[in-house]
Amino acid sequence: MKIAFTTTDRVHINSHFGQSKEIDIYEVSESGYQFLETLRFDVNPTEENNESKLAPKINALADCTIIYVIAIGGSAAARLIKKGVTPVKAKSEDEEIPEVLTKLVKTLKGNPPPWLRKALQSKKANFLDEVENEATV
Repeated sequence: MKIAFTTTDRVHINSHFGQSKEIDIYEVSESGYQFLETLRFDVNPTEENNESKLAPKINALADCTIIYVIAIGGSAAARLIKKGVTPVKAKSEDEEIPEVLTKLVKTLKGNPPPWLRKALQSKKANFLDEVENEATV
């Protein structure tokens, strides 16, 4: 599964979703994790229409299962959830990405909590719906 992190330094989860200029993407499985890419966005803090600046980020994260943030607005969180992406708030700006990834790998090997099982199931269902829709076009 793909996991995203809002970060300013590639180490900590320390950026607000709406103001994040960069989002790191990792692939996580029971066998480990691997960095995939950094998504970059132009963010203008004085931009009037906050909703329109969120669309590129939300669309770019559509194949992720989880995004870790330090903060996120209600509208952005709702739009991500609608796309099948679960936003998770970091405990603090000091929380490190490798720590979270290591915990996720251990969790996947064991018994994932209900929220993670649900996130994984909804992502699989969305993917199957997309495949079926493509097949009928």
